[in-house]
Amino acid sequence: MRLLPQSRENNWARYIWLAYFGFFFLDPILNHAGWKLWLATGAGTVAFLVLYFLVYWLPRPWDLVDLGVMLLLGASFARWNGGATCFFIYAAAMLPFVVENEAQAVKLFPAIVAAAAATWWLLHLSGWFLFYAVGISAVVFAGNIFFAQRTRLYRDLRNAHNEIEHLAKVAERERIARDLHDVLGHTLSVIILKSELASKLIDRDPERARAEIRDVEMTSREALAEVRSTIRGYRQHCLEDELQRAKAALETAGVRVQAESSTAGLSPAQESVVSLVVREAVTNVVRHAGARNCRLRLAPQDGTCTLEIEDDGNGGSQPEGNGLRGMRERIEALGGTLERDTRLGTRLTIRFPLTEPKENPCL
Repeated sequence: MRLLPQSRENNWARYIWLAYFGFFFLDPILNHAGWKLWLATGAGTVAFLVLYFLVYWLPRPWDLVDLGVMLLLGASFARWNGGATCFFIYAAAMLPFVVENEAQAVKLFPAIVAAAAATWWLLHLSGWFLFYAVGISAVVFAGNIFFAQRTRLYRDLRNAHNEIEHLAKVAERERIARDLHDVLGHTLSVIILKSELASKLIDRDPERARAEIRDVEMTSREALAEVRSTIRGYRQHCLEDELQRAKAALETAGVRVQAESSTAGLSPAQESVVSLVVREAVTNVVRHAGARNCRLRLAPQDGTCTLEIEDDGNGGSQPEGNGLRGMRERIEALGGTLERDTRLGTRLTIRFPLTEPKENPCL
């Protein structure tokens, strides 16, 4: 992972580091250099600044070539300017940040040492040049190995946090979409059934028609409240109430219902999931099955809960829709399984492990 080009949050630091380049001007100032040497010093400064800022943006391996040119620039000024050791120090300081990992930096650092030693030997420079170009470079390099490692760890942590945040947003959008599908699909089906029934009864039995319209109004208000709570993420379902609503919806659609249920041992979270599964399954029966009979059986036993929803409708081998996929995802989140048998009508068999029950949300 290359650090320098991506470290835009530390833009200010790269300018502070330039303060150390002031050592390059000490020799010309102290030795009262002539205009030619000052002109060369200015040209070297411009060349260094170009190399310095380019290393933040060049891709590999050109960033390493950039550091190599920086070493050559330092070697070319070493005979006339002792401050040229700063070129070697800068190259050593930047090396840990432009390679993939610390091991690569350690392997490449001897090249900087070799360049400094060769410059010292070929130009017959003083031992102070070797001390600064190698000794100080080694100290700075060792310190930046630590900072580069910390920067990599920080960046990995930040990337992981961003990924988790993204996945959480995706999961929340999927939850809202799934919940709205479950809530509105069932409720709108009930409203349609009751509205159709009321229109048929309005002439023959006005009182019952008015009762059905009142049910439509009440169901619509409940749906609105559920949509709001779904978006907030605070919705909690009471399984017993949901089973009663399922029976009423089936009976309104002219389907005879046989129900056997026991909610003992279910936690509030499991009750919410089972409630939504029952709602979606009953909606499918009302909408698509064309069934005359439907059997609901909920039986917690021996640490496992089994839910069976069976009808004598059309059956068939249609592919899974959004509703069935949503049911499967909810049950799998509880560590359970969902099986569908469509040979004779449709039978859904759902099993999941029980957990220790908490306070009943219906109370």
